[in-house]
Amino acid sequence: MPRDRRSRSRGSERAAGVSVGERSARRRTSADRPRGTPQERANRTARGRRPQSARARTGTRPSRRKALRRRWVALLTVITVAALVYLLFFTSMLGVRSVEVLGNAAVSTEKVLETADVPDRESMFVLDTDRIRERVETLPVIATVDVSRSWPSTVKIEVSERTPVGYYDTGETLHLVDGSGVVYKEIPEKPSGLPELKLPRVAPEDPVTTAVTAVLVSIPEDLRDRVVSATAETRGSVELTLADGKTVRWGDADQTDRKAKVLAVLLTREGTTFDVSSPELPTVS
Repeated sequence: MPRDRRSRSRGSERAAGVSVGERSARRRTSADRPRGTPQERANRTARGRRPQSARARTGTRPSRRKALRRRWVALLTVITVAALVYLLFFTSMLGVRSVEVLGNAAVSTEKVLETADVPDRESMFVLDTDRIRERVETLPVIATVDVSRSWPSTVKIEVSERTPVGYYDTGETLHLVDGSGVVYKEIPEKPSGLPELKLPRVAPEDPVTTAVTAVLVSIPEDLRDRVVSATAETRGSVELTLADGKTVRWGDADQTDRKAKVLAVLLTREGTTFDVSSPELPTVS
């Protein structure tokens, strides 16, 4: 620029009252002024993250197509699970096809199946095994029942039958009695090899009954085979009558082994009554 023009320009600025220092201050102020709208400045974080609007513009959010695909996948998953639950729990796809009965001898398989009444083709998942067990337990000859599932389609019913330890004569009918005092089966005649329980009443809740049956269960087999009848007035006064007419005052069901050994010695002596209720002081009369 020609010297006279620069001179005129400076003269004009001086005339306007603007100094060189003021011009520099104006340039610094303009450079330091924040850019963008107040909302955009507020969206910026201390770590320099871009505002949500900027990310949306550059495509960092999932596209509409991807979001729609995810929703369809979630919906199909729910439908698949619901269909599977329906097929397994409410149809016969995994339904009962067969029933096995194990452990029965005194009662027929047909009788057990009839009493069990297992629903045919019912889903194995919803099958009520407790109800089946309760129905089979109503059979008098059955002591215990276990009902289980054998996948994919078989139900197993395993029973344990009562073992008789004697019989009870009501005066009109004869009944077998098991080791817990349960009268469970009527019989037409006196069974061989089983003693008669000569008691006023026989019931599992009767303490005298359970005392007598406990003795019959615990005594040695060779002695049990010789017993023809058993009686008692109290829990501690059990008496056994042997086939040869001898009477054994056994007492309660305690010290069975010791009483049996003492009795084996006493029976070698002459007498009709052998008292081992107190094995420390046995007597023969």
